[in-house]
Amino acid sequence: MKIVLAVTALLSGLVAVPAYENPVSAGVVDSLPDPTVIHGRDGLWYAYGTQNPVFNSKGETGERMLPILRSSDLVTWEHAGDVFTVQTKPAWHNGARLWAPDIRYIGGKYYLYYSLASGDIGLATAPTPVGPWTDAGDVVPPEPQGACPTFTIDQAQFTDVDGTHYLYWGSYDTLCVAKMNADATRVEGPVTQVARGRRMEGGYVVRRGGFYYLFYSDAGCCDGAYSGYQVKVGRATSPLGPFTDDEGVDLMALTTKGAIVAGANGNRWAGPGHSGFLTDLSGQDWLVYHAISTADPDFPPIVNGPSGLTKRPLLIDRLDWIDGWPVVRAGDGPSEGPQPAPVTSYDAGGTFGEGSFAGWQPGPGWSAKTDQDAHGYASHTGGLSYVTSGKKTPTANVRAQADLRIASGAAGLTLAHVNRLNHVTAWLDRDRGAMVTDVVIGGISRGRQETPLPAGFDLGAWHTVMAELRGRDLTVQVSGDKLGDPVAVQTRRLPQAAARPGSVGAVARGAADADNVGAAKLYTPVTSRVPEPALGALLSEYSDEFDGTTIDTKWQWVRGPAAGATVAGGALSWPTQDAELHRTTNTASVLLRDAPEGDYTVETKLDFAPTRGNQQAGLVLYENDDRYFKMAHSVLPLARGNGAVLQVSEFLKEGERPTSTPPQAVFNGPMFGGPAAETMWLRMSYHYDAANAEVEVRAATSRDGSRWVRNGVWTLPFKGKLKIGLISMNRAGAVATFDYVRTYRG
Repeated sequence: MKIVLAVTALLSGLVAVPAYENPVSAGVVDSLPDPTVIHGRDGLWYAYGTQNPVFNSKGETGERMLPILRSSDLVTWEHAGDVFTVQTKPAWHNGARLWAPDIRYIGGKYYLYYSLASGDIGLATAPTPVGPWTDAGDVVPPEPQGACPTFTIDQAQFTDVDGTHYLYWGSYDTLCVAKMNADATRVEGPVTQVARGRRMEGGYVVRRGGFYYLFYSDAGCCDGAYSGYQVKVGRATSPLGPFTDDEGVDLMALTTKGAIVAGANGNRWAGPGHSGFLTDLSGQDWLVYHAISTADPDFPPIVNGPSGLTKRPLLIDRLDWIDGWPVVRAGDGPSEGPQPAPVTSYDAGGTFGEGSFAGWQPGPGWSAKTDQDAHGYASHTGGLSYVTSGKKTPTANVRAQADLRIASGAAGLTLAHVNRLNHVTAWLDRDRGAMVTDVVIGGISRGRQETPLPAGFDLGAWHTVMAELRGRDLTVQVSGDKLGDPVAVQTRRLPQAAARPGSVGAVARGAADADNVGAAKLYTPVTSRVPEPALGALLSEYSDEFDGTTIDTKWQWVRGPAAGATVAGGALSWPTQDAELHRTTNTASVLLRDAPEGDYTVETKLDFAPTRGNQQAGLVLYENDDRYFKMAHSVLPLARGNGAVLQVSEFLKEGERPTSTPPQAVFNGPMFGGPAAETMWLRMSYHYDAANAEVEVRAATSRDGSRWVRNGVWTLPFKGKLKIGLISMNRAGAVATFDYVRTYRG
């Protein structure tokens, strides 16, 4: 992937800004599913993915086991190896494929947790991001597995502020969490179920602003252009939950959930999901995830590999926090075309190269050294001394960071540094067992503040101190891997005289090391979501309030009239049928009417209280039995729910899937929306994309007719005009009551 330049107009003139285009893995690997990324101690970024035939397009047969990519800028990547090979794969895997890596930095080593396709979780550790990897065995013993009714894959490690390690895992359909032992190599605590939902998986936690955010994906990950994967989130005040979505729905509730972080938006990307998290050097967060190009969704048959694989390249996009909730690009979804790139270089400071003080001003006691992981770093012995950047930041609004490890005494990050008498410093103090901030003006401390570090905190291993100075507000965090898991956080208000541009650097008293010391202009947060689309005028000719006593003649039946469908009291009442509209089984009745020309939105208010699996009712935009879009309130069983069923907002499309091997004449893929309720409002919005000769349909759901959860977008190549329709089907025993069908322009 080559860097492109986006031209941004600033007050000072036109400035070329680095930019990128998704997928960032283009031209490097064919696929990098379930990605996870870490910023290595050498200053480079490393991405890891699920076992896949990543070089199929280059003629390589077979798959790579947990492939690794490396980048200096998060945009241009190279293949840097694989975690396991046929020769190094541990025997206890029993030949299972390896999925869903999760990378962390714990106790001075890189921890890579991974899933076995047979249903288990392993761990490999290494001194560098590319190995050599040492197998650490099975992480989740049989007893915890038995306490979690789920497929034991899709794990993610998290370290809390008290130093407690947790492991989250689960797929199809429950997510669980348990405490781990002190070195994070094995689950040992009781298991807590924290979320459940149809095809829920890929969970991990980020701590921010006093909340724990559980990111996850649901619906299908790997069905080519029919993949309904989306990233969603819930939050809690404890790592054990309860987690709720942005409407307060518990993630353990037997319904679909809202708080959609990323979903398909009608461009080339289908099934965005199984995400990871990172923060660039400006402090901007990014979602790392895979998605599927609708133009090139499926692998050909793989020699010595599984059949039916979908290509899932690596994408990145800006993650905004708006009103306390994360969302990709303010709600715009996966990007296509040039986008402003992450900030991956410092305005002041650097990495000490391969052991060099070029561009630095070291004081007494500092020397430049190298090692296998950090490469170049600065090492200190003796009394109080600074190493500062020769260049100053041009603004006081900065994000600064330093990697520190301390054998004795204390070491810290200094920023807004004018000289020894004027600076702001965040110390890691071994004797106090604390992170200590100090503001010095004119040689006088204006107040030290302490935040305790967790018991047993290993100052002898690398940790990162990150400081954001926005105006006079200073926020400092301490983290092992900068993956949304700070173990200490402190905020304070600085005197005006201390909030100024300056150098960045490290300071030590005693024996300590520093690396990756630098500062960059602080990011500007996005604080408003993209506007919700407004409805246009009501199109009465294509609407029905059901005010009569019979079904209006503008409606026409496919396989009807349906038994028991009646109009009375201003509503259409329709009992569910023991009939289906799914692939080659087309026995259900469909009630249809013409749709308007141009863009439109159709809405219905539905009263529906299904209790048996697969009962469903809702809207369709229908071309024929094998090409349609459906937005329904459905009941679906949980895969391992012991008979439990889920009330689902189910948005799906059915059509041909010619890219699969063999080509499938009729395929059906679901996407899951917001929470379901006995009374629901359902919408589908139609748009014809003339440039691509494609139909785009977006769905939305509401439980009060006012607050809407916007779902993703399904697309199909245009072949024929759609009609507006209703369905009530799959299993008898429930009654759907449609209060109205209203069609609006736009």
